Amino acid sequence: MSDKTLENFDTNAFQQSLLEWYQSNKRDLPWRKDQDPYKVWVSEIMLQQTKVDTVIPYFQRFITKYPTLNDLADADQQEVLKTWEGLGYYSRARNLQNAVREVVTEYGGEVPSNPKELGSLKGVGPYTKGAILSIAFNQPEPAVDGNVMRVLSRVLKIDDDIAQPKTKKKFEQIVSKLISVEDPSSFNQGIMELGALVCTPKSPMCMLCPVQEYCRAFADGVEEDLPNKSKAKKQKTKPYVALLIRNQNDQFVIEKRSENGLLAYMWQFPMVPVDEIGLEHIENWFQMEYGINITLGKKQGKLKHVFSHIIWQLDIYEAVTNNILADDDRLILVDRKEMDQYPFPVSHQKMMKYFDR
Repeated sequence: MSDKTLENFDTNAFQQSLLEWYQSNKRDLPWRKDQDPYKVWVSEIMLQQTKVDTVIPYFQRFITKYPTLNDLADADQQEVLKTWEGLGYYSRARNLQNAVREVVTEYGGEVPSNPKELGSLKGVGPYTKGAILSIAFNQPEPAVDGNVMRVLSRVLKIDDDIAQPKTKKKFEQIVSKLISVEDPSSFNQGIMELGALVCTPKSPMCMLCPVQEYCRAFADGVEEDLPNKSKAKKQKTKPYVALLIRNQNDQFVIEKRSENGLLAYMWQFPMVPVDEIGLEHIENWFQMEYGINITLGKKQGKLKHVFSHIIWQLDIYEAVTNNILADDDRLILVDRKEMDQYPFPVSHQKMMKYFDR
């Protein structure tokens, strides 16, 4: 980082204005009740890719069910995924539980306050590490996410592409010099809060900003031109037929996804890559793939589910089978009333409305 970035910048006054504003304006969020590192950790993992209002009820349910780190370590993975159901990005839940188990075995159940030890845990990247160390342990460690880069790109008028990894490292170096050593917890949370409430992605409310007088982008009238972020690659679209397969005992066939890749360990209704085999070959393909004979019925509906890198186009069909048991390890047959015991992604939860048509 060029030393000129913070040249002629009044760091102390900036800190003071930010901290005073934060103390007066911070939202009453459940993970701010105390500085319990376990709760800070859970909240930061949940807040990745997910809005605060969405996270609040999930956080409260999760902490009620797993109030301590040891409770989560001892829990059944399928139950943890069920508790996480609907929040998305399920690898977060699996990585969190695996890391918590490591804390129990390697660190006596105490979240490590050592940056190297904490950063070595599964799913704890530079941002999460910095957030836990600063918020829970009051260490002056940078916690840089998109919110922070947006605020500081405007305040310091930095036009580097924030989609580039090297730019994030640059901002981490900047925050290391800007952060309040006396109150790093409030400083990091204050910048995040400012980005969430005032310095928003579109139409930032500069007239309400507590650090407006230090903002170089505002001074030059370019606050809405920053941050500079290159567009992500366009998502690929993948068409599937999702099968609601019922047998004569009114049981449905559900499939456990593999331990690798998207939605690992979650349950779903079987999905057939229809672009590869064609609708007319589904019955034969299913018998070859799973050893189950099915008869394809009527189309019930369609869904689109958008992931960060792929879009599922799902045509939903009913089907019937004579099978009472599933020979393939990936499949089981379950009664309708038992369905809610299994963690399903949102797209497949939505399919359940077609059961009774």
